[in-house]
Amino acid sequence: MSAPAANPVWAQIRALGYELTPDQIQATTALMAPLAPHPGPDVAVHRDVVYGPDARHRLDVFVPSAGATRAPVLVFVHGGGFVRGDKGAPDAPFYNNVGLWAARSGCIGVTMTYRLAPAAPWPAGSEDVGAAVRFLRAGVERWGGDPNGIFLMGQSAGAVHVAGYVATAAAGQVAGAMMVSGLYDVVRAARNPFQNAYYGEDATSFPQQSTIGKLAETSIPCFYTVSEFDPPDFQRQAAWLVEAHTARQGRWPRLMQLTGHNHLSSVLQIGSALDTLGPELLRFISAVTGAQRAGRPYNVE
Repeated sequence: MSAPAANPVWAQIRALGYELTPDQIQATTALMAPLAPHPGPDVAVHRDVVYGPDARHRLDVFVPSAGATRAPVLVFVHGGGFVRGDKGAPDAPFYNNVGLWAARSGCIGVTMTYRLAPAAPWPAGSEDVGAAVRFLRAGVERWGGDPNGIFLMGQSAGAVHVAGYVATAAAGQVAGAMMVSGLYDVVRAARNPFQNAYYGEDATSFPQQSTIGKLAETSIPCFYTVSEFDPPDFQRQAAWLVEAHTARQGRWPRLMQLTGHNHLSSVLQIGSALDTLGPELLRFISAVTGAQRAGRPYNVE
């Protein structure tokens, strides 16, 4: 997918390079924040809905003010290197941008928080995703959502937690999953303190903690992305995912390179005038929902 070359934002993102550093994170956030969508009377937001016993078991629900009937439900799981991150305060541009975009696109938008490492190591993140799914399947109809139309979307560590849930417990529980710049092969992943905080340092556990094999076999429709300026480890993870999926299925997974984007801008842009990912996510949701309602398997192509 090509990013529009005329807007100076693309050149600025390119100039920030591949390395995920505090400076890159701060600069990317500063670039994208003015472009984020603003709340308005067209979307009602239900804040800090409790989905479990922990203080971080909270989610925000974004609902079209005009109402909805059996609308798809998009659940966004934030990143943060396993040790930080949040769904966002009411006045924060991120990740309210994802919830607002979802509601304005005909979905029920949900942004969630989850327990963090090192206090909550593997597999706490995917367990919390599962708890949120169970909560929504039981109660999302009150907001006009379809309990059988839940789509998970995670970025970075959030993609890891979505992958963990899809690989272990999601069969029959969610309609589809979208993983943005995820990590799937713990065995071959580059080691760093953030991963150690979540996975630990016992290499004998890494095969069990990896999701790459089960993702290659899952019948749940999945959509993956990697950004042009993702750090090298995320680039390798995407390549290994393609390799595993092709070996098992005989074809590529639905994977898209987001041209012009870095690790963060891919999600921070959603709902903005420059959004190059949102339309692709909606196409995926529409295709899966259409197949589901027609009673036929989703065709990755």
